[in-house]
Amino acid sequence: MAVPKRRHSSTRGKKRRTGWKLKKVGTSKCSNCGAPSLAHRVCKACGYYKGEEIVTPREQ
Repeated sequence: MAVPKRRHSSTRGKKRRTGWKLKKVGTSKCSNCGAPSLAHRVCKACGYYKGEEIVTPREQ
């Protein structure tokens, strides 16, 4: 089995991990109530999606 002959520097290891980042969540405003919600999902605040009521919201 191949074994590295020398140790990799910490800079080289950091270069390898540059793509390991968290991405921003795609949020948008609800067209019905204006609350921020996830894109292409039913609004948790009012239960509307694309102007139609999909789910009746629970009372808290």
